Amino acid sequence: MTAPIRALRLPDLGLDREHAARAEGFTCIAGLDEVGRGPLAGPVVSAAVVLDLGNVPQGLADSKALTAARREALFAEILATSQVGIASVSHQEIDTINIRQASLLAMCRALAALPCAPDMAFVDGNDPPALPCAAEAVIKGDSSIASIAAASIVAKVIRDRMMARLGNAYPAYGFASNAGYSTKAHLTAVASEGPCPFHRLSFSPLRQGLLDL
Repeated sequence: MTAPIRALRLPDLGLDREHAARAEGFTCIAGLDEVGRGPLAGPVVSAAVVLDLGNVPQGLADSKALTAARREALFAEILATSQVGIASVSHQEIDTINIRQASLLAMCRALAALPCAPDMAFVDGNDPPALPCAAEAVIKGDSSIASIAAASIVAKVIRDRMMARLGNAYPAYGFASNAGYSTKAHLTAVASEGPCPFHRLSFSPLRQGLLDL
């Protein structure tokens, strides 16, 4: 039941923006998004996706609106039909340069990781990085532009997998279920166990030392 319901979202996204950019003369049009600005642990991950406009996976949507199973299915379809670049910025880098700069850097790295050289990029949000191509920031672009939605799916699947692996190594924090976000159980574990080596020590409340629960 899930896949057909999600597929109904595609007409809401459409490919109008990508086709308009193509009509303006752009030939390699990427969607860019990042995942992981808010968590207390782990990296921030970004993806850049250049869709094949003649072979777009059905049911693209903001990754947050999809079930984990549907994201995984679309992830495989996106990799099979599109050009994809994936990059991350570690928790150490986040602590050094701050999360905003880390998010911008992750997007730059993802664009550079593409097998093609984009001449246009649609970027989710209102704070685009300095890119070596034309770029347009689109607020809530992950729910309105197909290429950004595809990037959001790829970035989330990759980051969730990374956090699941961290969860195996550090089971006390529940990373496999909370992805590093500040759930009550996660905060309780940090208060009890202290931070693990992959926590972002510059983030409140970690930078304050002990948690006040």
